[in-house]
Amino acid sequence: MDVLVLGGTEFLGRHVVEVALERGHAVTIFHRGETNPGLYSGVEELFGDRDGGLAPLAGRGFDAVVDTSGMVPSVVRASADLLSESGQYAFVSTGNVYADFAHGAVREDDALATMEGLDEDDPQTYGPLKAECERVVLGVFKERALVARSGLLVGTYDPSGRFTYWPHRVAAGGQVLAPGPPDRLVQFIDARDTATWLITSLESGIGGVYNVVGPRMPLGDLLDACRTFTESDAELVWVGDDFLVAHEVREYVELPLWIADPDWKDFMNKDISRALAAGLTFRPLQDTLRDVLESAETIEGVGLTPERESALLEAWASPPRISCQA
Repeated sequence: MDVLVLGGTEFLGRHVVEVALERGHAVTIFHRGETNPGLYSGVEELFGDRDGGLAPLAGRGFDAVVDTSGMVPSVVRASADLLSESGQYAFVSTGNVYADFAHGAVREDDALATMEGLDEDDPQTYGPLKAECERVVLGVFKERALVARSGLLVGTYDPSGRFTYWPHRVAAGGQVLAPGPPDRLVQFIDARDTATWLITSLESGIGGVYNVVGPRMPLGDLLDACRTFTESDAELVWVGDDFLVAHEVREYVELPLWIADPDWKDFMNKDISRALAAGLTFRPLQDTLRDVLESAETIEGVGLTPERESALLEAWASPPRISCQA
Protein backbone atom coordinates (compact mmCIF):
# COMPACT_ATOMS: atom_id res chain seq x y z
CA MET A 1 0.00 0.00 0.00
CA ASP A 2 0.89 3.64 -0.43
CA VAL A 3 0.18 5.02 3.06
CA LEU A 4 -0.10 8.64 4.15
CA VAL A 5 0.27 9.35 7.87
CA LEU A 6 -0.96 12.72 9.09
CA GLY A 7 1.54 13.23 11.88
CA GLY A 8 3.84 10.24 12.16
CA THR A 9 6.74 11.51 14.24
CA GLU A 10 5.46 11.19 17.80
CA PHE A 11 4.03 8.27 19.78
CA LEU A 12 1.18 6.44 17.99
CA GLY A 13 1.91 7.98 14.61
CA ARG A 14 5.52 6.92 14.93
CA HIS A 15 4.47 3.36 15.66
CA VAL A 16 2.11 3.41 12.67
CA VAL A 17 4.97 4.44 10.39
CA GLU A 18 7.26 1.76 11.80
CA VAL A 19 4.67 -1.01 11.38
CA ALA A 20 3.87 0.12 7.83
CA LEU A 21 7.56 0.11 6.91
CA GLU A 22 8.07 -3.30 8.49
CA ARG A 23 5.21 -4.60 6.30
CA GLY A 24 6.89 -3.24 3.18
CA HIS A 25 4.49 -0.39 2.48
CA ALA A 26 5.46 2.95 0.93
CA VAL A 27 4.97 5.69 3.53
CA THR A 28 4.50 9.43 3.26
CA ILE A 29 4.24 11.59 6.37
CA PHE A 30 2.74 15.07 6.54
CA HIS A 31 3.60 17.27 9.50
CA ARG A 32 4.74 20.74 10.51
CA GLY A 33 8.37 19.75 10.95
CA GLU A 34 8.39 20.75 14.61
CA THR A 35 8.82 17.23 16.06
CA ASN A 36 11.59 14.88 14.90
CA PRO A 37 12.03 16.11 11.30
CA GLY A 38 14.18 13.74 9.25
CA LEU A 39 13.40 10.86 11.60
CA TYR A 40 13.08 8.24 8.87
CA SER A 41 15.07 7.20 5.84
CA GLY A 42 13.12 5.94 2.86
CA VAL A 43 10.02 7.93 3.83
CA GLU A 44 8.60 10.83 1.85
CA GLU A 45 8.28 13.78 4.20
CA LEU A 46 5.90 16.64 3.41
CA PHE A 47 5.82 19.79 5.51
CA GLY A 48 2.72 21.87 6.01
CA ASP A 49 -0.06 22.69 8.43
CA ARG A 50 -3.40 20.92 8.65
CA ASP A 51 -5.04 24.25 9.46
CA GLY A 52 -4.75 26.08 6.15
CA GLY A 53 -1.47 24.63 4.90
CA LEU A 54 -2.46 21.47 3.01
CA ALA A 55 -1.03 22.55 -0.37
CA PRO A 56 1.67 19.82 -0.45
CA LEU A 57 -1.14 17.20 -0.47
CA ALA A 58 -3.13 18.79 -3.29
CA GLY A 59 -3.71 16.39 -6.17
CA ARG A 60 -2.31 13.44 -4.23
CA GLY A 61 -4.07 10.15 -3.62
CA PHE A 62 -3.10 7.24 -1.39
CA ASP A 63 -4.26 3.70 -0.84
CA ALA A 64 -4.72 4.51 2.83
CA VAL A 65 -4.60 7.56 5.09
CA VAL A 66 -3.97 7.31 8.83
CA ASP A 67 -5.04 10.37 10.80
CA THR A 68 -3.53 10.27 14.29
CA SER A 69 -3.69 13.99 14.97
CA GLY A 70 -7.15 15.29 14.02
CA MET A 71 -8.75 17.27 16.84
CA VAL A 72 -10.92 19.99 15.25
CA PRO A 73 -13.82 19.07 12.92
CA SER A 74 -13.16 21.83 10.39
CA VAL A 75 -9.50 20.84 10.15
CA VAL A 76 -10.35 17.15 9.76
CA ARG A 77 -12.91 18.04 7.08
CA ALA A 78 -10.28 19.90 5.10
CA SER A 79 -7.97 16.87 4.95
CA ALA A 80 -10.81 14.39 4.40
CA ASP A 81 -12.25 16.40 1.51
CA LEU A 82 -8.84 16.94 -0.08
CA LEU A 83 -7.98 13.23 0.17
CA SER A 84 -11.47 11.91 -0.62
CA GLU A 85 -10.26 10.03 -3.71
CA SER A 86 -7.87 7.98 -1.59
CA GLY A 87 -8.76 4.40 -0.74
CA GLN A 88 -9.37 4.36 3.00
CA TYR A 89 -9.19 6.85 5.85
CA ALA A 90 -8.36 5.59 9.34
CA PHE A 91 -9.19 8.13 12.02
CA VAL A 92 -7.80 7.67 15.52
CA SER A 93 -10.49 8.87 17.87
CA THR A 94 -10.87 8.46 21.62
CA GLY A 95 -12.93 6.59 24.15
CA ASN A 96 -13.95 10.01 25.50
CA VAL A 97 -16.51 10.43 22.71
CA TYR A 98 -19.31 8.73 24.63
CA ALA A 99 -22.04 10.65 26.42
CA ASP A 100 -22.41 8.33 29.42
CA PHE A 101 -19.81 6.44 31.44
CA ALA A 102 -22.05 5.23 34.23
CA HIS A 103 -24.34 2.62 32.69
CA GLY A 104 -22.16 -0.48 32.34
CA ALA A 105 -19.91 -1.64 29.53
CA VAL A 106 -19.41 1.06 26.88
CA ARG A 107 -20.19 -0.13 23.34
CA GLU A 108 -19.69 1.42 19.94
CA ASP A 109 -23.42 1.99 19.39
CA ASP A 110 -23.83 4.01 22.61
CA ALA A 111 -24.80 7.68 22.37
CA LEU A 112 -22.00 10.16 21.69
CA ALA A 113 -21.24 13.41 23.47
CA THR A 114 -22.24 16.68 21.83
CA MET A 115 -21.03 20.27 21.97
CA GLU A 116 -24.35 21.48 23.34
CA GLY A 117 -23.73 24.04 26.08
CA LEU A 118 -19.96 23.90 25.67
CA ASP A 119 -17.43 26.41 24.39
CA GLU A 120 -14.55 25.13 22.26
CA ASP A 121 -12.08 26.36 24.90
CA ASP A 122 -13.73 24.22 27.59
CA PRO A 123 -11.49 21.24 28.52
CA GLN A 124 -14.60 19.05 28.43
CA THR A 125 -14.84 19.52 24.65
CA TYR A 126 -12.16 16.93 23.85
CA GLY A 127 -14.65 14.08 23.55
CA PRO A 128 -17.41 16.03 21.78
CA LEU A 129 -14.95 17.50 19.26
CA LYS A 130 -13.53 14.06 18.50
CA ALA A 131 -17.07 12.72 18.07
CA GLU A 132 -17.77 15.42 15.50
CA CYS A 133 -14.48 14.62 13.74
CA GLU A 134 -15.68 11.01 13.48
CA ARG A 135 -18.91 12.18 11.85
CA VAL A 136 -16.91 14.17 9.31
CA VAL A 137 -14.71 11.21 8.34
CA LEU A 138 -17.64 8.80 8.16
CA GLY A 139 -19.60 11.28 6.08
CA VAL A 140 -16.82 11.71 3.52
CA PHE A 141 -15.43 8.18 3.32
CA LYS A 142 -18.52 6.17 4.35
CA GLU A 143 -17.69 2.43 4.19
CA ARG A 144 -14.05 3.30 3.49
CA ALA A 145 -13.72 4.95 6.92
CA LEU A 146 -12.09 3.16 9.84
CA VAL A 147 -12.60 4.79 13.24
CA ALA A 148 -10.52 3.58 16.18
CA ARG A 149 -11.81 4.83 19.53
CA SER A 150 -8.60 4.52 21.45
CA GLY A 151 -8.18 3.80 25.11
CA LEU A 152 -5.16 4.93 27.13
CA LEU A 153 -2.11 4.44 24.90
CA VAL A 154 1.08 3.31 26.63
CA GLY A 155 4.56 2.11 25.78
CA THR A 156 7.59 3.36 23.86
CA TYR A 157 7.59 7.09 22.94
CA ASP A 158 4.76 7.83 25.42
CA PRO A 159 4.95 11.60 26.11
CA SER A 160 2.10 11.70 28.63
CA GLY A 161 3.45 9.85 31.67
CA ARG A 162 -0.08 8.68 32.51
CA PHE A 163 0.89 5.00 32.61
CA THR A 164 4.64 5.44 32.90
CA TYR A 165 4.38 6.64 36.49
CA TRP A 166 3.50 3.21 37.84
CA PRO A 167 6.38 1.03 36.55
CA HIS A 168 8.93 3.69 37.46
CA ARG A 169 7.42 4.33 40.88
CA VAL A 170 7.20 0.64 41.79
CA ALA A 171 10.76 0.11 40.57
CA ALA A 172 11.93 2.79 42.99
CA GLY A 173 10.69 0.67 45.91
CA GLY A 174 9.58 1.59 49.40
CA GLN A 175 5.99 2.24 50.39
CA VAL A 176 3.88 2.95 47.29
CA LEU A 177 0.50 4.62 47.73
CA ALA A 178 -2.04 2.85 45.49
CA PRO A 179 -5.74 3.65 44.98
CA GLY A 180 -7.67 0.69 46.35
CA PRO A 181 -9.16 -1.73 46.26
CA PRO A 182 -6.61 -3.95 44.48
CA ASP A 183 -9.33 -5.43 42.30
CA ARG A 184 -10.13 -2.02 40.77
CA LEU A 185 -10.26 -2.67 37.01
CA VAL A 186 -8.20 -0.61 34.58
CA GLN A 187 -7.81 -0.57 30.78
CA PHE A 188 -4.96 0.51 28.51
CA ILE A 189 -3.22 -0.64 25.32
CA ASP A 190 0.33 -0.69 24.04
CA ALA A 191 0.49 1.81 21.17
CA ARG A 192 2.31 -0.77 19.05
CA ASP A 193 -0.73 -3.05 19.27
CA THR A 194 -2.97 -0.21 18.11
CA ALA A 195 -0.62 0.58 15.23
CA THR A 196 -0.43 -3.06 14.19
CA TRP A 197 -4.22 -3.37 14.23
CA LEU A 198 -4.63 -0.19 12.17
CA ILE A 199 -2.25 -1.29 9.43
CA THR A 200 -3.60 -4.86 9.39
CA SER A 201 -7.16 -3.54 9.12
CA LEU A 202 -6.23 -1.24 6.25
CA GLU A 203 -4.52 -4.12 4.48
CA SER A 204 -7.74 -6.11 4.81
CA GLY A 205 -10.03 -3.26 3.81
CA ILE A 206 -11.90 -3.27 7.12
CA GLY A 207 -14.11 -0.28 7.87
CA GLY A 208 -16.41 0.75 10.71
CA VAL A 209 -16.13 1.96 14.29
CA TYR A 210 -14.26 0.08 17.01
CA ASN A 211 -13.26 0.45 20.65
CA VAL A 212 -9.52 -0.19 20.45
CA VAL A 213 -8.13 -0.81 23.92
CA GLY A 214 -6.85 -3.71 25.93
CA PRO A 215 -8.76 -6.11 28.18
CA ARG A 216 -9.59 -4.93 31.69
CA MET A 217 -7.29 -6.06 34.46
CA PRO A 218 -7.11 -5.46 38.23
CA LEU A 219 -4.81 -2.62 39.17
CA GLY A 220 -3.37 -4.91 41.83
CA ASP A 221 -2.29 -7.37 39.13
CA LEU A 222 -0.65 -4.57 37.15
CA LEU A 223 1.31 -3.27 40.13
CA ASP A 224 2.29 -6.81 41.18
CA ALA A 225 3.58 -7.37 37.64
CA CYS A 226 5.60 -4.14 37.91
CA ARG A 227 7.03 -5.33 41.23
CA THR A 228 7.93 -8.77 39.88
CA PHE A 229 9.39 -7.46 36.62
CA THR A 230 11.61 -4.92 38.37
CA GLU A 231 12.45 -7.21 41.31
CA SER A 232 11.39 -4.35 43.54
CA ASP A 233 10.91 -4.39 47.31
CA ALA A 234 7.95 -2.00 46.92
CA GLU A 235 5.22 -2.30 49.54
CA LEU A 236 1.84 -1.44 48.07
CA VAL A 237 -0.28 0.58 50.51
CA TRP A 238 -3.89 0.47 49.32
CA VAL A 239 -5.93 3.51 50.32
CA GLY A 240 -9.60 4.25 49.78
CA ASP A 241 -11.41 6.67 47.49
CA ASP A 242 -12.90 8.61 50.41
CA PHE A 243 -9.46 9.33 51.81
CA LEU A 244 -8.04 10.37 48.43
CA VAL A 245 -10.99 12.62 47.65
CA ALA A 246 -10.83 14.19 51.10
CA HIS A 247 -7.16 14.99 50.52
CA GLU A 248 -7.92 16.48 47.08
CA VAL A 249 -5.80 14.02 45.14
CA ARG A 250 -6.35 14.72 41.45
CA GLU A 251 -7.88 11.80 39.60
CA TYR A 252 -5.91 10.42 36.64
CA VAL A 253 -3.22 13.06 37.18
CA GLU A 254 -1.65 12.65 40.62
CA LEU A 255 -2.74 9.00 40.59
CA PRO A 256 -2.85 7.77 37.00
CA LEU A 257 -5.53 5.16 36.23
CA TRP A 258 -7.53 6.23 39.32
CA ILE A 259 -11.09 7.48 38.80
CA ALA A 260 -13.41 8.00 41.77
CA ASP A 261 -16.18 10.07 40.16
CA PRO A 262 -19.26 7.80 39.94
CA ASP A 263 -20.27 9.51 36.70
CA TRP A 264 -17.10 8.08 35.13
CA LYS A 265 -17.12 4.63 36.75
CA ASP A 266 -17.26 2.84 33.36
CA PHE A 267 -14.71 5.00 31.57
CA MET A 268 -12.33 2.03 31.69
CA ASN A 269 -15.04 -0.46 30.85
CA LYS A 270 -15.00 -0.41 27.05
CA ASP A 271 -16.44 -3.46 25.31
CA ILE A 272 -13.77 -4.60 22.83
CA SER A 273 -15.52 -7.65 21.37
CA ARG A 274 -15.95 -5.96 17.97
CA ALA A 275 -12.25 -5.13 17.70
CA LEU A 276 -11.24 -8.61 18.87
CA ALA A 277 -13.41 -10.11 16.13
CA ALA A 278 -11.62 -7.79 13.69
CA GLY A 279 -8.20 -9.13 14.70
CA LEU A 280 -7.03 -6.96 17.60
CA THR A 281 -4.29 -8.73 19.57
CA PHE A 282 -2.07 -7.79 22.50
CA ARG A 283 1.59 -8.27 23.32
CA PRO A 284 2.65 -9.55 26.77
CA LEU A 285 2.49 -6.99 29.57
CA GLN A 286 6.14 -7.71 30.37
CA ASP A 287 7.13 -6.39 26.93
CA THR A 288 5.31 -3.13 27.57
CA LEU A 289 6.84 -2.76 31.04
CA ARG A 290 10.33 -3.32 29.66
CA ASP A 291 9.82 -0.70 26.96
CA VAL A 292 8.36 1.83 29.38
CA LEU A 293 11.22 1.41 31.83
CA GLU A 294 13.83 1.62 29.08
CA SER A 295 12.50 4.44 26.94
CA ALA A 296 9.56 6.33 28.48
CA GLU A 297 10.38 8.91 31.12
CA THR A 298 8.19 10.09 33.96
CA ILE A 299 6.64 13.50 33.34
CA GLU A 300 6.68 16.40 35.77
CA GLY A 301 3.19 17.07 37.06
CA VAL A 302 1.98 13.51 36.45
CA GLY A 303 1.91 11.21 39.46
CA LEU A 304 2.50 11.95 43.11
CA THR A 305 5.67 13.79 44.04
CA PRO A 306 7.72 12.04 46.74
CA GLU A 307 6.78 14.75 49.22
CA ARG A 308 3.07 14.52 48.45
CA GLU A 309 3.11 10.73 48.62
CA SER A 310 4.94 10.74 51.96
CA ALA A 311 2.44 13.18 53.43
CA LEU A 312 -0.50 11.09 52.25
CA LEU A 313 1.01 7.87 53.57
CA GLU A 314 1.60 9.50 56.94
CA ALA A 315 -1.99 10.73 57.05
CA TRP A 316 -3.31 7.30 56.03
CA ALA A 317 -1.31 5.63 58.81
CA SER A 318 -2.86 7.93 61.41
CA PRO A 319 -6.24 6.71 62.75
CA PRO A 320 -9.09 6.91 62.04
CA ARG A 321 -9.03 5.54 58.50
CA ILE A 322 -11.31 3.58 56.22
CA SER A 323 -9.99 0.22 55.09
CA CYS A 324 -10.22 -0.63 51.40
CA GLN A 325 -8.75 -4.12 51.46
CA ALA A 326 -10.41 -6.45 48.96
